Formats: sequence, C-alpha cells, structure tokens
Amino acid sequence: MIKLASGREVILVGTALILVILLYMMIIQGEKRKKLYPIRRLPAMDAMEEAVGRAVEMQRPIHYVPGTGALNRLEATSTLAGLTLLSYVAGLAAKTGARIITTCQVADVYPLTIEIVRQAFQVEGQTDMFREEDCLFMPQEKSAAGLIQRERVAANFLIGAFWHESLVLIEAGARAGAMNIGGAAYTLGQIPFLVSCCDYCLVGEEVYAASAYITKDPSETSVIAGQDYIKLIGLGFIILGTLLSTMGLTVLYDLFGA
Repeated sequence: MIKLASGREVILVGTALILVILLYMMIIQGEKRKKLYPIRRLPAMDAMEEAVGRAVEMQRPIHYVPGTGALNRLEATSTLAGLTLLSYVAGLAAKTGARIITTCQVADVYPLTIEIVRQAFQVEGQTDMFREEDCLFMPQEKSAAGLIQRERVAANFLIGAFWHESLVLIEAGARAGAMNIGGAAYTLGQIPFLVSCCDYCLVGEEVYAASAYITKDPSETSVIAGQDYIKLIGLGFIILGTLLSTMGLTVLYDLFGA
C-alpha cells in the first residue's frame, strides 16, 4: 500500500489540526459564545483557602516559592504557572490579612514576584499591608529552608519547576508544622516526591488548568476543553491502531508511515 504521508508531513498536519481545534475553542466557543466548560474539582486548589485561613488563625505567615526555573528555558511554562497561582494566593492573603513571604532563586523571576504580590494587594485595596521586605531573593534552598523554620510558617506553597530542592523545602515546612501544598508539571522528575511528601499536590497539567479553575473564564476553560478533545482524538487513534494490529491489519501503519 502507498504511504499517505511521511513522518514530517504527519507532524505538520497534526500540528495544524491541533491549532485549528484550540483556536476554534478559544475564539468561537470561549470569546463569542461565552460557553463555560466545567472543570473537575481540584482538591489542592480548595486546600489553598484552608491553608491561608489556618495561617490567619495561628497568626503565622505563609511561604510561597514559584519554582526554581528560569524564564528563558524549557521550564518557563511551569514557572509562569507558579507565578499565576502566586497572584491567587497573595490575593487570599490580602483578603484575610495573612502575612505572605516569598522566596525566589532565579534573578529574572524575582522582580516579577515582587510586582505580582504588590498588585494582588492593590487589587484587594490592602496596599498598606504589602511588605516588600518579605519578597526575598535566596539563591540557595538552604537559606529558604532556614527561613521557613525560623518564621514557623503555617502554610508552605511550592508550585512551579523544581528539582532536588523541593524535598529540602518540603522537609523544612514539615518541621515547622506547615501545611505543604505543591505542584509541578514535569511528571517524571518531581511529581513522585511532591505527591508523597506534600499534603496536597497539583499533578501534571493540573498546574496549567489551575488558572481556568480560579477565574472561570470562558476562553480559558474552552482551551482546556479543546486540549481534552485533542487527547480523545489521539486516544482513538491508539485504540484503533491497536485493534487493527491485533487483527493483523497494518492500515494505519501503512497510511501514515511510521
């Protein structure tokens, strides 16, 4: 049988199809029709309010670190997701009067951390409560771990791109008696450690879906739904190819050319 396409052509067509689906969902379903797709409950997101409220009751601060990844590397998307959730947590702190301490290990992320927290307090009308001295640049995770224990934080948030330092920060939070809430998109690297050590955890793509979960914006929820449709299409091809191969038919293999 003649092959329908080579490997590169299949990638090109698949990429174009993905873009069409995402643009349709975002522009037509989200912006024009304002259709709000439901997003399943994320326990880690619900626990954030509980953690901040716990800190207020205990009169102890909360600590947030938006990962240790730079903005000019592959982990930039995870870092941006961590900064998005920092805005949400800082907003909760401003509403409830909790003190929030942020530590950052990356120079180009540090100014963003300050401005995100400042803006969150401004939005809530609590500008006078913002303390820039609580937004700290700490290149070494051991320094942040020491701070967590000295301040006896009540909640410890670690959301973004992490490596070995995540365990150091989580252990420091546990020693301080804090509620640890983590999140990472790199499933093979840090997810096993975060899931086993944190009280709550955002796993994989939940980190990216968290923004839509918070805002309930039709455009964002439509993009999430579009991604699910793309996964279903891919899963359908996998199942179909498996069944055909089991019956000794190599139709898909011949069409697309592995």
